[in-house]
Amino acid sequence: MTVWLFHWLIRYSLRAPRQLEQGTPAQCGLDFRQVSIPTARAKTLFGWFIPAPGGAPAPVVAVLHGWGSNAEMMLPAAVPLHQSGYAVLLFDARSHGRSDGDNFASLPRFAEDLDHALDWLKQQPEVDAARLAVLGHSVGAGAVLLAASRREDLSAVVSIAAFAHPANMMRRFMAAHRVPYVPLGWYVLRYVQQVIGYRFDAIAPSRSITRITCPVLLLHGSEDTIVPASEAETLYALRRSDAVKLLILPGEHDASDELARHADKLIGFLDQAMRSGV
Repeated sequence: MTVWLFHWLIRYSLRAPRQLEQGTPAQCGLDFRQVSIPTARAKTLFGWFIPAPGGAPAPVVAVLHGWGSNAEMMLPAAVPLHQSGYAVLLFDARSHGRSDGDNFASLPRFAEDLDHALDWLKQQPEVDAARLAVLGHSVGAGAVLLAASRREDLSAVVSIAAFAHPANMMRRFMAAHRVPYVPLGWYVLRYVQQVIGYRFDAIAPSRSITRITCPVLLLHGSEDTIVPASEAETLYALRRSDAVKLLILPGEHDASDELARHADKLIGFLDQAMRSGV
């Protein structure tokens, strides 16, 4: 009974808070359609598909939020993408926003949802299926890197505020809440790996970045206190080629406003990767 209660407390303390969308892309002047995307375990994802201007098949960017976030919070990235001729898919991972709940959320499940979203996009008449890109924030960034390490149909990856390794991220979280690593923190890390079905080493962005073959842009806020910018520098140091770029911007963990102000750099990267065959 004591062990069961301790496990319940771990899962409860690490659960993702659910925030429902309050607005829509229409508030940003974007035409869209609300979509439902089937994913694993017979669950359904909530999303907004924003076609590119003109209606012809266009390159597309699938945008994935971070832990406890939702599609609406990523809208600042959708505006410049749409204005630059890209179709955009914003969607909620399981147990987030308006998507179906599940028994737990995790980085691998974020990546699993992204895989289903990309497969759905490839069937849409407004999408050029040969030009797919992904953009993710925080845990979502770890998920886009993980998905890209296992796929060969992506043209570009944009990672915003990714951590280098889940264990280090969790140890910082526990230290901030004064949970001693020995013996409690060590046990929590082992238990979480058992629950999600993966060793942290297997899903760490520090491993994923070494297996991605398409161009990658690593974006990070210089004042990020949740995931220090040094994490992006670690990932950059592990890059397999010069197709990986690093851009440190002013700002904190939620760098969406800064991203909008520096959208020319994001668009320049995507244009080169997706339209010039880098």
